[in-house]
Order: sequence, then structure tokens, then C-alpha cells
Amino acid sequence: MASPALAHVPIPKNGVDYRGKVVLAPMVRSGELPSRLLALKYGADLVWGPETIDRALIGTTRRLNPNTSTLEFSRLPSSKIQNPALDPFNRESVIYRIHPELEHKRLIYQIGTSDPTLAVIAAKMVAADVAGIDVNAGCPKPFSTAGGMGAALLKTPDLLCNILTALVEEVGKPFEIGISVKIRILEEPEDTAVLVRRLVKTGITGLTVHCRTTPMRPRERAIRGQLKMVVDICHEAGVACVMNGDVYSRGEALQLVQEYGADGAMIATAAEKNPSVFRPEAEGGTFVGKQAWRTVVEEYLRICLQVENRWGNTKYLLGQMIPGKEKCYTAMNQCKCYREVVRALSMEDTEGLMQLATEVDERLCIPHSEFKPSKRAKFKEAAKPEATVNNAADEAEQSKAKRIRVAQPVADLAHIPELVPSAALSV
Repeated sequence: MASPALAHVPIPKNGVDYRGKVVLAPMVRSGELPSRLLALKYGADLVWGPETIDRALIGTTRRLNPNTSTLEFSRLPSSKIQNPALDPFNRESVIYRIHPELEHKRLIYQIGTSDPTLAVIAAKMVAADVAGIDVNAGCPKPFSTAGGMGAALLKTPDLLCNILTALVEEVGKPFEIGISVKIRILEEPEDTAVLVRRLVKTGITGLTVHCRTTPMRPRERAIRGQLKMVVDICHEAGVACVMNGDVYSRGEALQLVQEYGADGAMIATAAEKNPSVFRPEAEGGTFVGKQAWRTVVEEYLRICLQVENRWGNTKYLLGQMIPGKEKCYTAMNQCKCYREVVRALSMEDTEGLMQLATEVDERLCIPHSEFKPSKRAKFKEAAKPEATVNNAADEAEQSKAKRIRVAQPVADLAHIPELVPSAALSV
């Protein structure tokens, strides 16, 4: 006799089903737009953006960057508001960036929050541009838990359920997208079971379980003893369950999904160092050969330039992707701009890369002419009582300034679809 079909909660029209997916985990710094686009190119079914705190998004301005065709949620830092002289170009900081064409129905926005009201306000700002909102209830880092967010929510289940319920009712239903949550297991299986049973009753469409407790660090092996129990509870409620923790390739992800009955799997640090892990090994997944990393690094660098990624973030990820034993690793760490890194990687002759790097450096005003000591001196000078202030005309002119100086597009937009072809993005 055939086993009865599992119950499935309805997937909203503008949402996405997590079942059968191998996805990019939410990671601070490693989940920015270029990393997500490269993961999609190599076969990730969905991508989570980095945890973005509700208060950081609230108050931003949503605008289209004409040079990159990306949506940017940006704002002026408080230091520049108080002291405009710190930045005569009045450049804003980009809090969140989305590529609406290439990430359509594949991007999940992960929110850091400890307040239902703030969560709803922030989520509404991005709800029309993403396929789902995921609440971070698993990050163990102090910057998250200190504010009652992340893994701290595991100790306040009433609050966590209130946040999820508010998001489901006030964001998920009106915008017709799914709401989900990412948790860690608790020390006692019974406590984990009680928590999960409460969470799946809030109206969520998906739950991701990181198979580590809050005190555990990535170097400690994941604990999968509670995974089957969590999967079963989610399935009873019709909620998709995604597993996370020590998953290193698509092949391993599919094997673990079958073994534990989960609906999907997340890949985190392995994808940070090598996004080709989303591709089956038979199709070239994972690095093969001593110099194979160069192909992925070149593709990553080109995407960073095309979307004008923040230089500091690009440099950090290059440090993860380039093997430390390579000579260019040290040279890359000494670079201060995109032009220098193209030279450090000996990619000057790569088609269009140096010209692109030159244009983006100019647009982003890097390398910065001032170092931190001189910036601090300028800050103190601007803070003096006798410091002059801009007149009303200057302020009006500055208010019109954009984050970037208007220039010709950095590259033909057709290059980005070539990097991430539509066939590779289809589900």
C-alpha cells in the first residue's frame, strides 16, 4: 500500500517552494550580490542574502542604479549627516543591493529582528523585490544576539512566534510571498521539538535547521541526531524543512536530503571559498586542477565590477577564493583598488577587465585619497564650534547628489546575462 502523500502548505503566487532545492546560505559579507549571482550561475537553486537588521533598512531610499540595473537601498551614514564636510560628494552607503532580473524569484531576504513592528516595516520595503522573507533565529554572533536577535530568539519563543505571525499576516499575505525561519537545534531534543511545533503553526512555508547548538562553532562537527525529528514535525504541518551544517557539495547535499528526508539543503562556507560546489561533479563542480580557481575568480571579479560591488567586500571574498599558497594571494592583499587587483592577478589582458576596473574605480572614488588618521582629523575639525556650515543653497545642491557620479554605463548590460545565462537560472 502506497504511503500517503505529505501535506503541503500553499506556496504563495510570488513565493517559492523550498522543496528539492540546494541553496546558498545567508552569510555576512559572503552573501552580497556578486556572490549570489555567481552561486546562481553554478547551479544554486535559491540564494539567501546576508542578515540585514530591520533598523538598518528602515529609512533607506530605494532607487535603480542606471549603471548596473540593480536596485539599491541606500542612506547617508549619520556621521556624514552631522558633518557633510567629511564627504563633499555626499555618497550614500548601500545597505542592500538586488539584481531584479537575475535574482527574480530566487532571492530570500533574511532579516535580523527582535521586534514584530520593526520587522514588518522593514520587510515591506523589500517584499515586492524578493521571493521570501526569512527570520534569522540562529546566528550566534554577539552583534546579533546582543540585540535579542539571531539565536537569542530561541530563548524567547513567544517573541519569535509573534514576529513570524506578524510577518505572515502583514507581509506574506498582502505581497503573496512566503515567510520562513532559520533556527539552531537546542541542547535537549525535547526542547527542539516543542519549539519547532510552535513555529510551524505560525503560517510559515519553510524552516531551516542548522544542526549545531548556539555555543557550537563552524569547526565543530554538525549534530544530525535531531534532524529527522525536525523534518517529521515540519512534514506533519506541511512545512518544507531545509538542512544546514557541514554540507560541502551538491552531491553530498542530495545524499543527505535522501538520508534524513529533508526537503533541501544549504551550503555555506564551502560555497564561500568555491561557488562551483553547486554544480554536479560530473559537470565540473568543485575545483579540478591547480589553476582551476582562476576561472571562478575571474568570473567573480567581473561580476563585482559590473554591479559596482564595494571594494572592501570584493577584497575579502577574493581572500577566501584564492588559495593562500599562491603568490598572487599576498599581492592581492596589498591592493587598494580594482585596477591593482587586476594587475596582481595577471589579468590585464583579459578582455575588457582593466578598462572596466578603471571606470569603476573612478566611479567609486577608490583608492581613497585619505587614510583613517586624516579622516579623524577632518572629523574633529568639522566638529569645532567655529567650523563653517554649508549655506541653504549648498545644502539644496547636495540633497540632489547621488551616491555615484553620473557617467557612462560601466559595461554593456548584456555581459551580465552572459555570466548568468537564463538556462542556468531556471528551476
